[in-house]
Amino acid sequence: MGTILLAEDDPDILFMVAFKLRRAGLEVLEATDGPSALEVARRRPPDLALLDIRMPRIDGITVCRELRAGPWTSDIPIIVMTARSRPQDKEQAYAAGANDFLVKPFSPRDLLTRVETLLATRVRG
Repeated sequence: MGTILLAEDDPDILFMVAFKLRRAGLEVLEATDGPSALEVARRRPPDLALLDIRMPRIDGITVCRELRAGPWTSDIPIIVMTARSRPQDKEQAYAAGANDFLVKPFSPRDLLTRVETLLATRVRG
């Protein structure tokens, strides 16, 4: 169905989200910090990226900008995830090129709906 880059530094959230995505038939490429997320995406561009904002070394907003600037990754749908729900966090994510913004904690069903919607849009577009 699709390949998802999941960049999340919290091991519990990483495990839970990866488990739910795999159960839905998606392939998951995992990264625990910004540099490894960029390396994975450049080596094997995913069909969609799920990026935590607060990650070590390079944050998710910067990763989002870098993906948008890359020739092989510029059109990848991106969902930014964060525990922060301030309006400026959301504005910053969208300004960096995110397609969607998800506040933690979130329901696995909501996550899958958003992922499937963006994947379907990419296939059609």
